[in-house]
Amino acid sequence: MKDWTHGDAGIVFQQCCACHSIWYFERTFCPRCGTAGPQSPAASGRGRVYAITTVSRAPSPELGAPYRVALVDMEEGFRAMTHAADDVAIDDPVRTRFVSFGTLTIPFCERLGDEV
Repeated sequence: MKDWTHGDAGIVFQQCCACHSIWYFERTFCPRCGTAGPQSPAASGRGRVYAITTVSRAPSPELGAPYRVALVDMEEGFRAMTHAADDVAIDDPVRTRFVSFGTLTIPFCERLGDEV
């Protein structure tokens, strides 16, 4: 499975078969122990907001500011950067979906309700 960095609507993380280390963004080897051929499972898209900010000046006029960006501690054990809904705050449980942003499809987190 490919993830949003390859144009698909999904988040894929990697895990080492030897030391079980978990990381985000594709590599051919484990950054902890050097073992080649990590597993690449799909993430659930659920996590908790670690940090959040508002971008007031977009890098290009096509992207339209303001927008929010969050660092999310995903339930699988890695941290990912996503765009975020206006009501999302630090420590909120969130779910990720995918939205268009310019010419890309990107992860976008929304606050979970009492279902957590």
